[in-house]
Order: sequence, then C-alpha cells, then structure tokens
Amino acid sequence: MRRILSPLYALTLGLLLTTLALPAFAGQKEDERAANATRVLAEILRIPEDSIPSKLLVEAQAIAVIPDVVKAGFVVGGRGGKGLIAVRGEDGTWSNPSFIRLGGGSIGFQAGVQSADVILVFKTKRGVDSIVNGKFTLGGDASVAAGPVGRSAQASTDEQLKAEIYSYSRARGLFAGVSIDGTALTIDNKANQAVYGQGNTARAIFEGRASGAPSDAVVAFRDRLEESTLKQPENPAK
Repeated sequence: MRRILSPLYALTLGLLLTTLALPAFAGQKEDERAANATRVLAEILRIPEDSIPSKLLVEAQAIAVIPDVVKAGFVVGGRGGKGLIAVRGEDGTWSNPSFIRLGGGSIGFQAGVQSADVILVFKTKRGVDSIVNGKFTLGGDASVAAGPVGRSAQASTDEQLKAEIYSYSRARGLFAGVSIDGTALTIDNKANQAVYGQGNTARAIFEGRASGAPSDAVVAFRDRLEESTLKQPENPAK
C-alpha cells in the first residue's frame, strides 16, 4: 500500500535533501577563480625567455595571481581584481592558497589597456604577515617594484633584487614588469570559507590547519606553483 507523506514531513524531508545537496555547489565560483589563476600562471611561465626570472621564483616566499584586473575599476570604484595567493613553508613546499582581492591605488598598464593579469612575487614573508593581519598596501607596507623579465635579466639583476615584492602584468599577449604602488591586497574571507569551511582564516590555510579540504581546482594552483618553482640547472643542456 502506498504511503502518503504529511505536508510537514514532506517539507522537512525536502529541506534536508536540499541542505545535503549544497556542498556540491559550494565554492563553484571560487573553483572558477582558481582555474583562471592556474591558467594564467601556466601560460605566463610557459616561455621562460620572456617571463619571470627563475631566481625570483626559486627564492619566492609567496606568489599571488590575480587574473583580469580591471584598470577602470580603480577610477570609478569598480571591482578591481580577485585571485589567489600561496606561501612557501619552512620545508620549501607551497601552502594551499588563500583567496584575495586587489583594489585601490593605480596600476601602470600599457597605454590603451583596460584589463590585465597581475602576478606578485614576494621575496620576504613580512608582506605575507601583513596581509593575514588585515589590509595590506603595496608600496606602503612593503616596497614593490616592477619585476625584471626573462633569462636575459637574470645576471644583471642578481645583485639588484632589493625590493620585497616584484609585480608583473600581462595584456594583449605582452608580459612585463608593472608599477603598482598604492594598491591594496585584502584576504577574501567569504571565498575562503566557501572553499575551506566556516571559521577558517588565511593563517590557518597557510599553516595547513584549515578544517576543510580544498577542491581539485584549488589544489591545482598549488601544484602548478610546485612545478614552476623547482630549481633548474644554471646551464641546461641543449
């Protein structure tokens, strides 16, 4: 005999099933952000002759990737940019990434360019500590400089890499160091909690103490960093 559910029971059951289904959709936008950041990182590092010098990558203490930063947003109060940042641990491996926001200040994009991908390479952990403690201003809380590009810059900059952070941009297929003074980086706590669970801070994520495991898309960003920052032979065989 077919059992007929009471309206209250049916409503309760429906709410329960909806709640159970939510995790499958939680973090979907964040996964897209992570995938974009991973793509940008892979594309920029694909041609080392025209990219970030390997010395900077090997010595980096943190790397942030912010795809599609909108220049017009800094003028009219728009969205700026959203991306990811990961830090290097004491054992040399990379942490799971935290989500970040970039906004305010000014970015020296090429003439006529309204949006570009931005990469920040941190040479010290002082800037990272400032980020996890709150709002962080590039050029204010830590020195920032347009980064050198390509293998040809390697030898000439070995003794000149004195800034704490080096900034790069890519637009219209061109990759170059970029001026980015006065721009603020902040932790995107809402995105972090969508991925790692409620109550997880950026510091907990960096230190491997987050209660939730990140998705494959977020882990892929960390894995790409691992592959991109391995020490390479100084004179590779041709």
